[in-house]
Amino acid sequence: MSTRPVPPSFAAGAVRVFGLSLGEMLWSRRTVFLLLITGAPVFLALVARIVQGSGVVPLRVNGAAVDGGSIFGMMIWVFFLRFIVPVLGVFYGTALIADEVEDRTLTYLFTRPIRRGAVLVGKYLAYIVSTTLVVLPSVVLVYFLLVPLGQVARTFVAFAADLGLLALGLAAYGALFALVGAALKRPLVSGLVFVFGWEQVALLVPGYLKRFTVAHYVQALVPHAMPSEGVASLLQSVLRDNPPALVCILVLAAVVGAALWLGVKAVESREYVLDQ
Repeated sequence: MSTRPVPPSFAAGAVRVFGLSLGEMLWSRRTVFLLLITGAPVFLALVARIVQGSGVVPLRVNGAAVDGGSIFGMMIWVFFLRFIVPVLGVFYGTALIADEVEDRTLTYLFTRPIRRGAVLVGKYLAYIVSTTLVVLPSVVLVYFLLVPLGQVARTFVAFAADLGLLALGLAAYGALFALVGAALKRPLVSGLVFVFGWEQVALLVPGYLKRFTVAHYVQALVPHAMPSEGVASLLQSVLRDNPPALVCILVLAAVVGAALWLGVKAVESREYVLDQ
């Protein structure tokens, strides 16, 4: 008497999808896009290093020279946290399910003997690994190009905090937009409106609206002191009402957990119609 094979557990199914998706993500066209946008800060840091090596100060604020550590902090805040991390979350997170629908390959994944939700979680884990493998080396290169060796010991704790913060930001944005991609028909548009519309407005409007953005909690964890004068100071004054670090970490962790849980529910309950 034959017995039916026992389907794998949720975790085992997610691991299988993770192994299948990781190679596809690393060799996809999106990875080329990822390399281009993460290469821009490296190029700027290289230019600053060459200028500095020629005896010219690469950046001054009101006549005062800005050291390499402060320039690195500004690049983390402006380039990575305000642009690269949310953009990657939008383009990768919304595509975890939407790309499979567009390519008509979702049926092959859903007919495997694993839960639908495990497909989303496995692809999300592959997103975390693939983006981290590209973003964090870019940050390391920018750091060692800008920060003199004599300042490494003094700034290394903040640098390590930067790496953890970027990983947490990628996890939070990726989970949020994985939910959007699983629940909505045109998730990319919604994601771009959220990042470049809602978050930008909510952060600038005084009051409690900023609490309903991911950026508010990510920015509050930045370990660098911004310049005391100039445009950066003006921006920082707008964003000064920052919650404690523990609150930010708990909120971001809650965003990841809740978004993934809701995304799993959406994938398992929604009927996906594949275009012919």
